Amino acid sequence: MRFLKIIVVVLFLSSCSTEEDEIILTLELDEYDLEVISYFKEIALGFEFGSSSKITRKWCSDLKVYIGGESNSILTEELDKIITEISSLTTDNFNIDVVSDSSLSNYYIFFGNGDDYAELFPNSASYVQSNWGLFSLWYNSSNCLNRGHMYVDTYRTNVTQAMHLLREEFTQSLGLARDSDKYLSSIFQSSWTETLSYTDLDKDLIRLLYHPKMSTGLDANAVDGVLSEILLSEK
Repeated sequence: MRFLKIIVVVLFLSSCSTEEDEIILTLELDEYDLEVISYFKEIALGFEFGSSSKITRKWCSDLKVYIGGESNSILTEELDKIITEISSLTTDNFNIDVVSDSSLSNYYIFFGNGDDYAELFPNSASYVQSNWGLFSLWYNSSNCLNRGHMYVDTYRTNVTQAMHLLREEFTQSLGLARDSDKYLSSIFQSSWTETLSYTDLDKDLIRLLYHPKMSTGLDANAVDGVLSEILLSEK
């Protein structure tokens, strides 16, 4: 496995001599860091479907969420919890707000029946029968996400399943849009699970995508360098 290394050289003058002594501090990415970088590139580059290029995309402006469909206090409370968790991880001034007027929103969350969701968003009609939850996103020429919508089918799911789908689809709508079979407990696990929390890896992916040094439009090679720089700076 490849290890990346950065050398930081600190020079100081000895009080007893004019000679410069050299201290070399070696910082290197550990196994977990490399795991984070690998998983980030698997999850955060591109989308699961379609032909969009495999580059970073994220919300460059605030996410304004409107909740539609059928009233569901359990899922609304769970969404508040998820937003609080996400907000604790982001450091690039990204904010998520729930708004009461759909005209002020750029992201629509629908709770209810898949057919009713498809009436609102006809392009999703062919997907609702085989999916209890799904999301759609749009982005601009700067690869900034600028609108989207998702749904959770509250008719075909129980409470735990609906809460899981809400966390999964909403988190992927941040720009972490791909699935993986690598980690069973991850919210990005491609197989069906009912996990209701983020793993440490999941948290790091959210944190790093919404880090001030992470830009949109980065391919795998560029992402590798940026992530290495961030992780090494945190040593």
